[in-house]
Amino acid sequence: MQPLRYSINITLDGCCDHQAGIPTEALHAHAAEGIAAADALLFGRTVYEMMEEAWRPVAETGERPDWMDEWMVPFARTIHAAKKYVVSDSLARVDWNAELVRGADLEETVRRLKAGPGRGIATGGVTLPLALAELGLIDEYEFIVHPRVAGHGPYLLAGLPRHLDLRFTGRKEIGSSGAVALRYEHRA
Repeated sequence: MQPLRYSINITLDGCCDHQAGIPTEALHAHAAEGIAAADALLFGRTVYEMMEEAWRPVAETGERPDWMDEWMVPFARTIHAAKKYVVSDSLARVDWNAELVRGADLEETVRRLKAGPGRGIATGGVTLPLALAELGLIDEYEFIVHPRVAGHGPYLLAGLPRHLDLRFTGRKEIGSSGAVALRYEHRA
């Protein structure tokens, strides 16, 4: 059985806005390692579209936009190559090595994917992981805590209807930025 792993960047006050974190070479290398260690990625529509817009052109052409540093290119190549499942009821189709999953089929599809052999499935974002956590489908959580207070949301798993009991499994400092990856397993 494959584990479903959730990884998210958050600030000290729990904000998980993708623009609130501190991008570093070490952080992107860590993220690329996590993606490469999974057999597939599971995205909601918003994360899929955001990732495709940012990383696909770089991986396909080698040309970087002004905002992108050279050290981000390996991440672009890694995410580009990964198999992706996209949960959406509004998209008509997906490509970029992706397969569309309808929201009504979420639990059945994820259980089927997890039941197969493999190294694991990686997910991220805000809305989809909340639904997955509510269904008890996430096996491992990684919170990459940045040394910043954002003062705004969105907040980590906001709206979860009940407590989520986790067991601490480890920590890793991500470069010299002060970001720390905290890892947990779901305690059923």
